[in-house]
Amino acid sequence: MHIVPDSTGRALGLVPGPRPTGKVVGTLPPLYPEWLGGRTFCEAHGVRFPYVAGEMANGIATTRMVIAMARAQMLGFFGAGGLGFAQVEQAVGELAETLAGTPNWGVNLIHSPSEPELEHRVATLLLRHGVPCVSASAFMELTPTVVLCSARGLTRDTNGQIVRRTRLFAKVSRPEVAEKFLSPAPPELLRPLVERGELSAGEAELASRVPVAEDITVESDSGGHTDNRPLGSLLPRILLLRDELARRFGYARPVRIGAAGGLGTPGAVASAFALGAAYVVTGSVNQVAMEAGISDAAKAMLADADIADVIMAPAADMFELGIKLQVLRRGTMFGPRAAQLYEAYRDHPSLEELPSQLRTKIERDVLRVPIEDVWAQTQQFWQQRDPAQIARAEADPKHRMALVFRWYLGSSSRWAITGDAARRSDYQIWCGPAMGAFNQWTSGGFLAEPTNRSVVQIALNLLEGAAVSTRAHQLRTYGLAVPASAFVFTPRRLA
Repeated sequence: MHIVPDSTGRALGLVPGPRPTGKVVGTLPPLYPEWLGGRTFCEAHGVRFPYVAGEMANGIATTRMVIAMARAQMLGFFGAGGLGFAQVEQAVGELAETLAGTPNWGVNLIHSPSEPELEHRVATLLLRHGVPCVSASAFMELTPTVVLCSARGLTRDTNGQIVRRTRLFAKVSRPEVAEKFLSPAPPELLRPLVERGELSAGEAELASRVPVAEDITVESDSGGHTDNRPLGSLLPRILLLRDELARRFGYARPVRIGAAGGLGTPGAVASAFALGAAYVVTGSVNQVAMEAGISDAAKAMLADADIADVIMAPAADMFELGIKLQVLRRGTMFGPRAAQLYEAYRDHPSLEELPSQLRTKIERDVLRVPIEDVWAQTQQFWQQRDPAQIARAEADPKHRMALVFRWYLGSSSRWAITGDAARRSDYQIWCGPAMGAFNQWTSGGFLAEPTNRSVVQIALNLLEGAAVSTRAHQLRTYGLAVPASAFVFTPRRLA
């Protein structure tokens, strides 16, 4: 790329391609998208680009999406969170067969505090099938399950270097959680795993010498589970923590720190790399991709969103804890209706003690069916998934109320996935501000057309645009009067 004066001689423009005729003020060497992140990330995962399609739960990040990303020399995670074990097992089997011998794909392991047995079953499934990458999300503490994924299969190569069979990613948004994953697994978690025969003594010994995760994804203001923190503050904090712990524990290899949340435009991606991210992870914007496992009706709602069209609402998987996640507000009433259910749960000890006026309102405006009918469906669901939940609910009226209200939260996601027209106003669609920024950037162009929105085209355009923005910024740091147009990248079909 060459830098030339405009017709007035007062401003500078960027001219790509061969050297232009006339005066040239300067020349920039090439900058390719694959050069934006950390070289060690691409080397470790066998990818060309430092880019990850994140694990949108309930299978919205489909096997089709993961396969497309792997074949495009990027990395994608299947969204196993919220699915039953049989669904996860089927997806993992398909991926393991289709991508056999391929290192750049993975599956999500979501923390399930109300279903620890399911969390453990999923983890052992991933290990049994040799899933190369596992993304641990929503963990607030280390659990035996996540430590098992990290430590199983640790060995030394001929040079004495510790080698991982499973590469664990940890998605974090708080320094205190990041510290746990950046540190070696504690003995009190390793010892029981050895005693139960799930780890060998040798694996446990090696686990005490390496961090639990060598890829830490710093998640800022994102769709779904989020602490709404700005990336500009959070990422530098975790980078400093990484360096401090690397010195303390004397790690032989650097831990890679990636960025997620709010990445819906080339400028946002470029800023993440400029902050020091080794890789980027996208989420919300991939829901409009052709491969996304969500209905066309939900995709159309996402395509109408602007950056302020989001709201925090109670999370189904952590309802009793009062944990919230970020969802789409525009076009759906899920947010306020879910909040109404949580307030009723918080303020009353059981369904039987709900004031009659409140109960009627919940049945009429939120559930749209009698509570007794919801409980019957809830019993049937948990009888297949985890019968212990039913036994607990029969002994604890408060838990029974939680399960009934969680029926709505869980169903609302499925209605959005299946496109249930009768429940459109109840769609729960995980979404962050990045979606609105993406919509404005793509408006009227190549990526505005739904048929052009493959997950790979979205990724390539974000990366190519980030490279363009980065080069323009390089010029500006040299004191040149770079025009605003130099930072603009218009989406196009990329090979």
